[in-house]
Amino acid sequence: MKDCPHLPGLPQPEPEAQSETCLECLAVGSHPVQLRKCLVCGRVSCCDSSPYRHATAHFDATGHAVMRSFEPGEDWRWCYVDNSLV
Repeated sequence: MKDCPHLPGLPQPEPEAQSETCLECLAVGSHPVQLRKCLVCGRVSCCDSSPYRHATAHFDATGHAVMRSFEPGEDWRWCYVDNSLV
């Protein structure tokens, strides 16, 4: 993990999850492989192993750089801009 210039700008406390699953996957009848939560707004989306890659699409649409795993027992974070664990 490395220092990330996007971490200091994140809301504190961390935003609440907007849902318990990827609502976009549900809307199209797909099953999310793993979930990610945006640490800027709390949106829950599927990872890049899912067919629709909604978490990456959320970053592309919003520029919200940092997300974390939304899987039980996991707390790692990823910065899309720096392309690294943070």
